[in-house]
Amino acid sequence: MDFSEDNTKGFVLALLSSGFIGASFIIKKKGLRRAAATSGVRAGVGGYSYLLEPLWWLGMITMIVGEVANFVAYAFAPAVLVTPLGALSIIVSAVLAHFILNEKLHKLGILGCVMCIVGSVIIVIHAPQEHPITSVQEIWSMATQPAFLLYMASVTVLVFILVIHFAPQCGHTNVLVFTGICSLMGSLSVMSVKALGTSLKLTFEGKNQLIYPETWFFMLVVATCVITQMIYLNKALDTFNTAVVSPIYYVMFTTLAILASVIMFKDWDGQSGGTIVSEICGFIVVLSGTILLHSTKDFERSSSFRGNFAPVSPSLSTRLCSGNGELLKYEEEEVTPPEEVCLRRQEVY
Repeated sequence: MDFSEDNTKGFVLALLSSGFIGASFIIKKKGLRRAAATSGVRAGVGGYSYLLEPLWWLGMITMIVGEVANFVAYAFAPAVLVTPLGALSIIVSAVLAHFILNEKLHKLGILGCVMCIVGSVIIVIHAPQEHPITSVQEIWSMATQPAFLLYMASVTVLVFILVIHFAPQCGHTNVLVFTGICSLMGSLSVMSVKALGTSLKLTFEGKNQLIYPETWFFMLVVATCVITQMIYLNKALDTFNTAVVSPIYYVMFTTLAILASVIMFKDWDGQSGGTIVSEICGFIVVLSGTILLHSTKDFERSSSFRGNFAPVSPSLSTRLCSGNGELLKYEEEEVTPPEEVCLRRQEVY
């Protein structure tokens, strides 16, 4: 299938987004370290001196630029293409952290990077062409078709059940509860972001879509979904290990977002079975690479305490906080010094 001009624009914007977001993690991390060295109080224990650090603000601006590029990418290319490419930001941050922050990238982590790149190439090659959309009302008709209404109703019911019944009972013991809420709401936010982005794209092209109430409705849905995601994702990250939450959330969110896009925008209509299978295989390869990348973070940290208790460098913990799944915040994790571990052992004996 020919790669359309809009797909090319969306692909380039998604790549730029991953580059900016991935780099922003490293810039902010450098800013956090510099601020901690100056004030003596780290952000992880309540310090706010980083707000006076220009390097940290440069990282925030870089992240915002990346998020804007990702938002615009949805206006040009299908979610089946744009959403999985978000994994590339993890590669950028991992590689830059290896060279700039001296945070070792394990061999399995390198394999994970290669898998993400290979899977992304497969997805790009077999990406479907976007059906031309001429108005927000056309998007509204897609959003109100029976199949997608059934999907929205199912998501809404599941979210309410998880929030009202499961979250109070086992939300703090089962990682799937909070991440499930975030992922389900995320799939709806991606569809709304795409609808809103397309409306703004048409408006800038001279076809004003702001006069239609549907545009403002999609904007309201985006705000509602993003706020809900942030609340429950922060709960998940505060309760469970980040290296567990991040890959589970990425897998669930990306899978549901692609499913919602296939139902609403009919991304796979007109594609052959072989092409669809190739896209799914590429998606699975990207997911596997992402999980491998995250799993090696804890592997390196735990392996460093074997044998001679060699010191370890601080690791990065991932926080995904946006509607499209691409807004991430990195914070330093506390690591008990090896000397303190040895002293504690001596006291026990």
